[in-house]
Amino acid sequence: MTKATITYYGHSCFKVEALGSSIVFDPYENGSVPGTKLPRGIKADAVSCSHQHGDHNAAHLIETTGKPLAFEVTKTTVPHDHHNGAHRGLSDITFLHIDDLTIVHLGDLGRLPTKEEYAELAKADVVLIPCAGYFTITSKEAADVISHLKHPCLKVLMHFREGNRGYDVQETIDEIAKDIHGIKRLKESEITIEAGKIPDETITLEPVQ
Repeated sequence: MTKATITYYGHSCFKVEALGSSIVFDPYENGSVPGTKLPRGIKADAVSCSHQHGDHNAAHLIETTGKPLAFEVTKTTVPHDHHNGAHRGLSDITFLHIDDLTIVHLGDLGRLPTKEEYAELAKADVVLIPCAGYFTITSKEAADVISHLKHPCLKVLMHFREGNRGYDVQETIDEIAKDIHGIKRLKESEITIEAGKIPDETITLEPVQ
């Protein structure tokens, strides 16, 4: 069965490795996210930036090989706010189709998905989901998204505030836990998942710094 390793670097930045290929999502500029600094020397075959804000588009900080990926990448563009993109523009939902495993990065999703978007998300085995409001969907909205996902599905929370990490206007992880119940706080920075053995959990990872 297909396996994938997901490593968290803070904010919305992850690396996914599978089938001998690797891709980094949403690397952030140094100084763009309070309390967080992207580690040096991250290498991958490709980089995917959901949109062109400095806390999501620092592709130049990733050393890329340019090697073709062994899996398919597709994108759906959605509003970055509740005003059809008028306030913050647009952002991409990115799907990794890795044989019998589908991983989705929601980017800076700014409003609840449409019926058609929910239908696509319902196919996901792993969803990386923002949850702290102001710039993205709120914790209540993230809980609604989670309620539409299939079982089992691994939900990995991102783009939230914890301690000195994150923006003051964001909800803290403790506040988020009032709306998203049963969050499992892992001390690890990476997790390996396998098709057919997906944990039906909502988790956070400890960022590599």
